[in-house]
Amino acid sequence: MKLKQWWSAHKPTKRRLIQLYAALLFNANLKGFKTGRIYQGPVKNICTPGLNCYSCPGAVGACPMGALQNALSDSGKTVPYYVIGIILLYGLLFGRWICGFLCPFGLVQDLLHKIKTPKLGKNRVTRVLSYFKYVILVFFAIIFPLVYAGYEFPLPGFCKYICPAGTLEGAIGLLSHPENENMLGMLGPLFTWKFLLMVIFLVGSVFIYRFFCRFFCPLGALYGLFNKISLVGVELNKDACTDCGLCVGKCKMDVRHVGDHECIQCGECLEVCPTQAIQWKGPKILLAPQAIGGSIATKESTDGAEREDTALVRRRRKARIARAVAWVLALALLGGALYYFNFVDGRDKIPDTETAEATDGSTQTGEETGEPLPPRGNEVGKLCISTELSLYTGGDTFAVDDNRGQVTVINFWGTWCGPCIAELPHFEEVAKAYADTVTVVAVHSNYKAPTAAEWIAKNYPDTSILFAQDPDDGANGVYYTALGGEGDFPMTIIVDAEGVITFTRRGSLTHDELVAAVEEALAK
Repeated sequence: MKLKQWWSAHKPTKRRLIQLYAALLFNANLKGFKTGRIYQGPVKNICTPGLNCYSCPGAVGACPMGALQNALSDSGKTVPYYVIGIILLYGLLFGRWICGFLCPFGLVQDLLHKIKTPKLGKNRVTRVLSYFKYVILVFFAIIFPLVYAGYEFPLPGFCKYICPAGTLEGAIGLLSHPENENMLGMLGPLFTWKFLLMVIFLVGSVFIYRFFCRFFCPLGALYGLFNKISLVGVELNKDACTDCGLCVGKCKMDVRHVGDHECIQCGECLEVCPTQAIQWKGPKILLAPQAIGGSIATKESTDGAEREDTALVRRRRKARIARAVAWVLALALLGGALYYFNFVDGRDKIPDTETAEATDGSTQTGEETGEPLPPRGNEVGKLCISTELSLYTGGDTFAVDDNRGQVTVINFWGTWCGPCIAELPHFEEVAKAYADTVTVVAVHSNYKAPTAAEWIAKNYPDTSILFAQDPDDGANGVYYTALGGEGDFPMTIIVDAEGVITFTRRGSLTHDELVAAVEEALAK
C-alpha cells in the first residue's frame, strides 16, 4: 500500500515522459559516453529543436543556436538559409512548446527545481529580468558573430562565453572520459569562467524555476516570438474566460497572460481553469481524448433515460487509438535510433590496428633492420596509417609511406582554431632546425578549408612546413579521423623513420615538448 501511495505521488507526468524521451532521442549515441568520442555522421548536420550541445558525446544532431552563430560568422560569404529556415519551422510548428517538452537543458532545470529548498517565486523584478535573454540573443548570438565574421577568428559569442549546456554536456562530457585527459592541458581562464557560470545557472535553478531559461536563453527568446501563431501549444478562449487570474498565478514563468512570449506551453494552467477556457491547440492526435468535441451531448431515449452521444464517443475512441499509434511509432523511432547509433553506425571506429597489413597484402619490413613492422593503426607503436594528401606548399602531394627514412611530424590544425595558430611557430622552428632529418606536415581541417590557402600565403609565405589539406569527410577530414581525431584540435602525431608512431597528443604542445618528442623519434 505504501509503495502504491509513493508511486501515486511520484509517478512521472506525461510531460516529463516526453522530456525524457526527447533527451534520449537527441542523445541516442550512448556509446559516445563510453568511448569519449563525438558522433560526426551525416545526421549531425540536422538541428535538434532544443538546446543540446553539438559536442556532447551522445548528441546525434546540432544545436540550432550554435549552428546559427557558426553560419553568421562564416566570413559573411554565405547566407544561413538552412539554419534560419529550420528555426522558423520549429517556431511556427511548436513555439516555446519546445522549451516545455523537448529541450534537454530545460529538463535538467526542471529536475533541479524539484530539490526541496526554499524557492524564490516570480515577481516584478523577475518579470523585468526575463527580457534580458533578448539582449543575449541580439548581442551575443547575432551581432558578435556578424561583427567578427570578417576577422581571422570568428566569435560565436553565446556558445563561447555563456552557454551552460556546452560546458555541462560538451566540455564535462568529454573531459570526464579518461581517453581525453590530454584535453585538460588546453583548459584556461575561459573554461574557468564558463564552469563558474554553469554552476551559477545550475544552483540558481534549484531556487528559481528555470533560472537560465527565463533570463538568459536566446533560443527560448526566439521561439517565444512564435507562441501566438504556433501550431502546437495552449490557447485561451476569451469568451469563456472570467479573468480570475488562477492560470497566471499557477504559472511559474513570468507570463502576463496564457500563451504570451514567456509561456513554455507546459499546460499546467489547464488544471486550474474553472471554466475550461484554456485548451490545447494543434492536430487532434496531440490532444487528450476528453478535449475533443467539448462536453458530452445527451439525448432522451424513449424510456426517459439519458445516453451518451455515440458519435462523440467514437471520435474520442479514434483519438485514443491515434495517440496509442503515435506512442508506438515514437518508441519505434527511439528504439531504431538507439540501435543504429550504438550497434550499426561505425563512424567512430578506428581501423583495425591488430590485423591491418600493407596494401599489397604482405607484411611490411623496416628498411634499416629488415624486421617485420607492426600492424597499421593510430596508436604509439603501430605503423602509421598513410594516405595521399594534397599540398598547399612544397609540391603536389605527400604521404607518410613516401617519407620513409625521415621523421614525420603530422599536425592537424585549422585557421579557425586559436590554439592551433598559437603553436604553429613551434612547428616552424622545428621544421627549420631539423630540416635534414624531419618533415613537418600541417594538415588543415575541412572546416574553413576554402580560406586556408590565402591565410597560409599571408602568414607563412616562406615556410619550411608542408601545409596540406585533409581529404573530405565532414568538417574534420578522413585522415584526421583515421588517426584517432575526435573533434579536438590541434592534434599531433610523430612518426619515426620506419613509419612507426612514437608520439600522439590531442591538444596543444609547447616548444620544449615538441622538441623532446622529435628527439625521441630520431633516437629510434
